[in-house]
Amino acid sequence: MTGPPEEVRCMLMRGGTSKGAYFLAGDLPADPGARDGLLLRIMGSPDPRQIDGLGGAHPLTSKVAVVSASPDPVADVDYLFLQVGIGEPEVTDRQNCGNLLAGVGPFAVERGLVAPGDGETAVRIRMLNRGEYATARFPTAGGRVVYTGSAEISGVPGTAAPVVIEFPPGGSPLLPTGNVRDTVACTPVTCVDNGMPTVLIAASALEVTGYEEPGDLEEDRVLADRLHRIRLEAGRRMGLGDVEDATVPKLSLLAPPLHGGSVMTRTFIPLRCHTSIGVLGAASVAAGLRVAGGVGEGIARLPAEGDRLRIEHPTGFLDIEAGVDQGAPGSVPVASRVAVVRTARKIFDGTVFPRPSPAPATERP
Repeated sequence: MTGPPEEVRCMLMRGGTSKGAYFLAGDLPADPGARDGLLLRIMGSPDPRQIDGLGGAHPLTSKVAVVSASPDPVADVDYLFLQVGIGEPEVTDRQNCGNLLAGVGPFAVERGLVAPGDGETAVRIRMLNRGEYATARFPTAGGRVVYTGSAEISGVPGTAAPVVIEFPPGGSPLLPTGNVRDTVACTPVTCVDNGMPTVLIAASALEVTGYEEPGDLEEDRVLADRLHRIRLEAGRRMGLGDVEDATVPKLSLLAPPLHGGSVMTRTFIPLRCHTSIGVLGAASVAAGLRVAGGVGEGIARLPAEGDRLRIEHPTGFLDIEAGVDQGAPGSVPVASRVAVVRTARKIFDGTVFPRPSPAPATERP
């Protein structure tokens, strides 16, 4: 006989251009191993189709946010992002996710962790993956989150209420290698970390235009091999160690903009080409473009005034404000501020029934 099926309270939300399952930390096992095993069964991994779970068979739809009240006096809630493998039984916390971050504030109000304000609510968020902070502001009315609105972001159909996310300057060096440019696997790159470890590469340096469809780039095995070698070496130089099984650093190919923006991008996570671009990845790209002498120089078209840059991607654009203080000649540039407008939407709130745990193996007499 088997016991009753497991039940876990869960909210499925779209955050930015990603989709994920949001949980209160108290609704999941405290032991990380038990938690990760449960999440694999909830998302339907390992299985390329994730047919028996909530996952959507793509890295952008196989994500989890774990939220709890924060003991930190400068934060309201703690947010742990977990990337759930699809074809492999892996769960990793080695990166943040700025897209699911857009849903953390609304989720905190939905679960009673933060009291809604009159007209607008601000939620201070500590991102546990790297110990960084953000503040999310979004409309509330009558004690409830307002999800409808006129804000539009590329890669998401329709419109929704805006979620304005501001990031204070982080503690990590903007240029992790200490250099404006490095030559990695015989390729000029700029390694940046403005919330997401990212390697900027001129698309032309890899003998592509940077305007190809994501699927076409993924099928280019010569390109994939070169990107793999760049990522492994850049990861070591950026202090990330062996990144063979990690999803960072991201790799962003740069090309001149086509639609009036600042730059066209193609971003890989790690070798799947993103159909858009993540918030924190875009923050790193934007900051990297403002570093004098970086690989984006001569490619990007920077505005004469203001911090706002429009980062073009395969399905549209992302507007982001990123300031960089160049400092005195010879000094290392530092990031000054980052702000972005995203949207989020509650898709369902209820109970998820994980796939049953495999029966323990029994020894034969």
